[in-house]
Amino acid sequence: MPKKRNGDQPIGVGMTAKQMKRKKPVNADYLVNIDPITDNQKVLFDSYKAGKHIIAYGAAGTGKTFVTLYNALKDVLNENTPYERIYIVRSLVATREIGFLPGDHEDKSDIYQVPYKHMVKYMFQMSSDADFDMLYGNLRAQDTIKFWSTSFLRGTTLDNAIVIVDEFQNLNFHELDSIITRIGEDSKIYFCGDASQSDLQKTNERNGIIDFMKIVRSMPSFNLIEFGINDIVRSGLVKEYLIAKLEQNM
Repeated sequence: MPKKRNGDQPIGVGMTAKQMKRKKPVNADYLVNIDPITDNQKVLFDSYKAGKHIIAYGAAGTGKTFVTLYNALKDVLNENTPYERIYIVRSLVATREIGFLPGDHEDKSDIYQVPYKHMVKYMFQMSSDADFDMLYGNLRAQDTIKFWSTSFLRGTTLDNAIVIVDEFQNLNFHELDSIITRIGEDSKIYFCGDASQSDLQKTNERNGIIDFMKIVRSMPSFNLIEFGINDIVRSGLVKEYLIAKLEQNM
């Protein structure tokens, strides 16, 4: 047998159980420090820190999804938490026939993954685009971030996970009910969207979100945070347009 060189250690020595489960650990030190920049963003940060499940709803461009995803990444990359991965769940309203497309649920959800990659890029301090692409590839390869359509949640229990349901206004009551009942042990769930801007066409489906919010509003484990015009953080033309759109009730 070959001699063991000085300084050699068995594989896994010095690694936590979470690190050993991961194929390509990512150094959390690359995460930048992000602070809230509006009052309701601070409420969202504080509610997250308090361990609440959250519905963050209201005006677009207010950072609801960005702040939630940032806090989720901090939790999942922290070796002292029970959270192992982030599930980003949404329904593609115009393409609910996603089940007829080729590939697995990851392939079928490629259509909406790009905006989240852009968000994550702002959360890490990397020296080049190539370095970030490698880091993001590692996050995806080790299943730190997974993308799911509501079509694939039936019969699944999500343990040790942080679930972000984005654009939740485009989900009917059955879908919202199905998602929240998938949450398992040591998991948290966050809903982000604008309850007044739904792509659903049927009135009974559009009203489902109202019924759902009525239920969770009565649950002590949930915080509901409404974002308004004063929380819009995008600058220039985009902010001007979003404010004008809200003022026209459109």
